[in-house]
Amino acid sequence: MKHRVKGRTFGVKSPNRKAMGRNMVKALIDHERIVTTIPKAKNFQPLAEHIIHLGKEKTLKNIRRAAQLIGDRELQNPVVVTETIGDGKDKQTKTKVKGHTTLQKLFNDLGPRNAKRNGGYTRIIKLARKRLGDAASQCLLELVESPFTKVEKA
Repeated sequence: MKHRVKGRTFGVKSPNRKAMGRNMVKALIDHERIVTTIPKAKNFQPLAEHIIHLGKEKTLKNIRRAAQLIGDRELQNPVVVTETIGDGKDKQTKTKVKGHTTLQKLFNDLGPRNAKRNGGYTRIIKLARKRLGDAASQCLLELVESPFTKVEKA
C-alpha cells in the first residue's frame, strides 16, 4: 500500500532527485518555459510554485530561503561584460549587463509580475508528440504570467 508516500522516485536516489528538481526550477525561472515529461512536471510544480511565491516579497528571509531551495549562492552578482574600443585618445570602455542570476530574475522580475496573483503561477500543457528515445509523453511547464503566454484582448 502507498499510504503517506508522497512524490515519485524516478529511479534515482534522493540527492539526485533534489538536484533534478533544483535544475528544473532554475531552468523554468531562467527560460520561463521548459519541455519535460508529465510525471516530472507534476512532481516539481509545487516546488516551483513555492519558490515563485517567495519571490513576491523581497525580504532577506525570503531571499535566503529561495537561495537554499534553488541552491544559487550568487545573490546579487550580475554577469557584466567590459568592452574596450579604440586605442590612445579614442579608447572607450563600455560595461553592459549581460545577464542576471536566477535569484535576481526571481525577485526583480517574476515576483512583481505575479504580485496580484494568489497562486497558480505555473501551468502544465500536454504535448501530442512523444519523446524519440523512449516514447515518453511530454509537456510544457511554463509560467502563467510570461511574455510568451500573454493574450491580448481585442
